[in-house]
Amino acid sequence: MTIAQLAPSMSRGSGRWLLLGSLALNLFFVGALIALAIRPPAPASNWDRDVFVRVERIAETLPSSDAAILRAQISANRSAIETSQVNYRAAQNAVRETLRAEPFSAEALRAATVKTRAARQTFDQTIQGVFDGSAAQMSQSGRQALADWPPGRKSAGAKP
Repeated sequence: MTIAQLAPSMSRGSGRWLLLGSLALNLFFVGALIALAIRPPAPASNWDRDVFVRVERIAETLPSSDAAILRAQISANRSAIETSQVNYRAAQNAVRETLRAEPFSAEALRAATVKTRAARQTFDQTIQGVFDGSAAQMSQSGRQALADWPPGRKSAGAKP
């Protein structure tokens, strides 16, 4: 058999494989398109930027006496929490404005991000101080609920 006789038979078979591969690829893309079209919508986010809404969600999962302790601490420190949260958001907005500014200044962005880090640290220390004071007054089950938050999370020491 010569090469001239072998070449037509190779191209005839490879055409079939090419057609079969193309068909499989088309079916894959059609299936993926249908799956995207009929999938359920993404679940709504459970996250809220307002710290008071988030703390209330946490309080709802605590034993009632411990929830009352947390709510009392939040109420007693509400002004400091609001101030630190407002300052943090203002610092975040300053970063956004710096990014939009023309002409852009990398040095101004660095300065704005430094202020944002400081504001975030102040906010974190404020809210963590409230939780520190609350946890010191809570029952063991209340502290365990805080450690396992969000609900359904297994504690680190739990056996599977």
